[in-house]
Amino acid sequence: MKDKNIVLIGGNSGIGKATATILREAGANLFLYSKSGNDTTELDTTADFSEIPDLPEVIDGVVYCPGTIHLKPFHRISISDFQNEMNVNFFGAVRVLQACLKGLKKSSAPSVVLYSTVAVQTGMGFHAGIASAKGAIEGLTRSLAAEWAPNKIRVNAIAPSLTETPLASTLLSTPEKKEASDKRHPLGRVGSSEDIAEATVFLLSPKSSWMTGQILHIDGGMSNLK
Repeated sequence: MKDKNIVLIGGNSGIGKATATILREAGANLFLYSKSGNDTTELDTTADFSEIPDLPEVIDGVVYCPGTIHLKPFHRISISDFQNEMNVNFFGAVRVLQACLKGLKKSSAPSVVLYSTVAVQTGMGFHAGIASAKGAIEGLTRSLAAEWAPNKIRVNAIAPSLTETPLASTLLSTPEKKEASDKRHPLGRVGSSEDIAEATVFLLSPKSSWMTGQILHIDGGMSNLK
């Protein structure tokens, strides 16, 4: 990844921060953006925009990390709740990728990494909002992988299970909650930011050069094992 230009949206916490750390150690040139702007360039992906400031002319990789975790019974999810889930998880990714496409086309080996959730493949109660939005991400991943293949732009997604990040802090806020969540996974623990970051860097790197349109289930066995 040495000297590769990587645009990372949501690079100041959780999976994004862990990914940035690995990429930095590997010698990549990082262009970090987040809504807060803390240690990054400020970018609100829920706002309307067609350009992103300070992008490099050549973009070798794009990682879109912003997400939500709002678990509610279906009858309590308002239309505005669904719209917010879509705006953060899906439309934000669309805006970023449209703004980055010109730079991606100039790279010799460009790669895009998006994030889904285990709840798309594995039906889970109270996940209707996030599973719907991330289901759209999986459709976008496959569609863009097909459309952009002639330009050699690879597009893949990672579908994690519950991962120990600031976003998931309320679900893991007590030892009892953490133990219960650990036990739900066949491998006996929830994920770490580093688990997902390592997979992200793999998908950005030449090591995955023959992969596109794939959804990687990095989930402690949750999606396939009982």
